[in-house]
Amino acid sequence: MKIGMVGLGRMGSGMTRRIEANGHEVATYDPKVESTGKTLRALAKQLEPPRHVWMMVPSGQVTEDTFRKLAGILEPGDTVVDGGNSNWRDSQRRHKEARAQKISFVDVGVSGGVWGFEVGFCLMVGGDKAPVKRLTPIFQALAPENGWAHVGASGSGHFVKMVHNGIEYGLMQAYAEGFELMNQSEFALDLSEIAGIWRYGSVVRSWLLELLCSALEEHGDNLDDIAPYVEDSGEGRWTINAAIDNAVPLPAITAALYGRFASRREIDFSAKVQAALRNQFGGHAVRAVEEAKESPHQGA
Repeated sequence: MKIGMVGLGRMGSGMTRRIEANGHEVATYDPKVESTGKTLRALAKQLEPPRHVWMMVPSGQVTEDTFRKLAGILEPGDTVVDGGNSNWRDSQRRHKEARAQKISFVDVGVSGGVWGFEVGFCLMVGGDKAPVKRLTPIFQALAPENGWAHVGASGSGHFVKMVHNGIEYGLMQAYAEGFELMNQSEFALDLSEIAGIWRYGSVVRSWLLELLCSALEEHGDNLDDIAPYVEDSGEGRWTINAAIDNAVPLPAITAALYGRFASRREIDFSAKVQAALRNQFGGHAVRAVEEAKESPHQGA
């Protein structure tokens, strides 16, 4: 199968390589990468109907602009896939706009970060059955075994990914607070050793814990070279807004988001833990200590 990939950043490049490694052909476009096609129209010409073009670009205006350009280029029967962290309401709107032009729109929540090429990407797929069925070979190539599902109608893929990220906020906050307490205790504890043994047999073992162990080994137990400043991508905010709309209490996730806000005003070790974790699983940049002192704090 042949598919177009728009965006070769941290996620898009790994996804492209994994698709190709599984025997499929990928035509690529990224204005920042010289080796790719020069325009979206040129990309479309490399594909045969029905065309499938996967957007892996930052959420917000870039996604909106790319979608609108593709909608003007693609033909009836073609499909646009949005694998970025778009708001699910925007995905529902884009689905309707695409359908009016007789093209399909599929929203895919993607989890896996910079490790996805090696271990696979978890995919949460929303959209109509027909285009999802056509794209199944690509989903199978990207995901580990049992690592993808067609979760529901248009918008559901990004909704489920939004909730996934909200849960991630809560898990990271819990680890951060626990290691903060151990860091401030009267005992001379080896935090990387503790994170290491918790990976085996402990009820709190997880991939995040494995990444924390790696971060402590790489940066030292005090994470001295990482500034305690934790960004948020926006999905935690969307999760809480959806909870308010549905009168669903999310005290842990809400507190975790507020903890990130607080990190931009206070110096604490738990924020260093979370910043290190985001760097480990998603390749997100961490602020150096001196940079954080010199730069004014800004929200995401």
